[in-house]
Amino acid sequence: MHNDPADRGGFADIISRYDWNETTAAIAGFTATDVERVLGVAQSDSRQLTADELMVLLSPAAADYLEEMAELSRRFTLEKFGRTISLYIPMYVSNLCANACVYCGFNHGNALARNVLDMKQVEDECKAIKALGPFENLLIVSGEFPAVCGTEYFADVLRTARPYFHNLTIEVQPMRTAQYRRLVEEGLNGVVCFQETYHRERYKVYHPRGMKSLYEWRLNGFDRMGRAGVHKIGMGVLIGLEDWRTDLTMLGRHLRYLQKEYWRTRFSVNFPRMCPSESGFQPNTVMTDRELAQVTFAFRIFDHDIDISYSTREKPLFRDNMMTLGVTSMSAGSQTEPGGYATSPEALEQFEVTDSRSPRDVTESIRAHGYDPVWKDWDAVFDTAQQHSVL
Repeated sequence: MHNDPADRGGFADIISRYDWNETTAAIAGFTATDVERVLGVAQSDSRQLTADELMVLLSPAAADYLEEMAELSRRFTLEKFGRTISLYIPMYVSNLCANACVYCGFNHGNALARNVLDMKQVEDECKAIKALGPFENLLIVSGEFPAVCGTEYFADVLRTARPYFHNLTIEVQPMRTAQYRRLVEEGLNGVVCFQETYHRERYKVYHPRGMKSLYEWRLNGFDRMGRAGVHKIGMGVLIGLEDWRTDLTMLGRHLRYLQKEYWRTRFSVNFPRMCPSESGFQPNTVMTDRELAQVTFAFRIFDHDIDISYSTREKPLFRDNMMTLGVTSMSAGSQTEPGGYATSPEALEQFEVTDSRSPRDVTESIRAHGYDPVWKDWDAVFDTAQQHSVL
């Protein structure tokens, strides 16, 4: 797996420069003066904020400036995205998993029924999803079991789903550069991958067995996506494992690195808070709604162009409020089990959905807040036209 020179190097070499405990201490040491200085820079719009400045906005000291941060976040979002919310829907194709993540319902050790959709079932799921609403952004999700669900399986899934959706994204096991290229050739538009936590030592505690236990292999997966020409990369950490302020600072550092190295690529971030799962694992840290709002504002001020996504893990009222303050995409009508739309809705869920509203209800809420639901926000022709205009 590690013999391909194109798969070596990457952010794993960079992150070693940053000490976790020193970063945590620095965050705790910021004052109101530091926050006001960073907000002043952001308001002037003279330059892009640095990851160190993001760290200030994530600090406890910034919690007293939520109104100012919300105002800036709203302003920057309206400038770049207008009054729109992009909608997507996940389609789980397998809950087979070779990993033993202690917090996940798909944990290999859970003695529960497993399911892998064949292409007929995949097509049935696509049809059932289209009946829910005019979705064009599909997120294909699978447990990590490459012996069964490998590159060719996902190539088949992409070919099967392509007639129904314009924008296809996967959230599956990290792959080699050549494997990502293969899927791009089959119509892959985006990849979502959560590092879960950037804490190198603690990472092994949460991921004791399976390929996911390899910290650097997962971390450098984002470089492999960039090298393969993936159009959009989704990033995030799992809120509930380690200190979220430190983890999200590391995420900001990772994002800036990737933007410099792979400047043609678009990026999105998500801040999933842990929900109950079949494993029974309880979060080590808890992020309040107010703190999640702070994180959302901080990342919007940090980066005006990045897509900030909320899943159905979050409560309806909170999602509704945040759609006007920084969030730019949301899932709707989500089923988090393989075949949940048409084939086998009784299968094992990966996590519990909190916002169970139908896509119609979500879109009505979006419109009620003065925003427009966007079902399609990308097509290959957009990139082609842009390339021709440059030439």
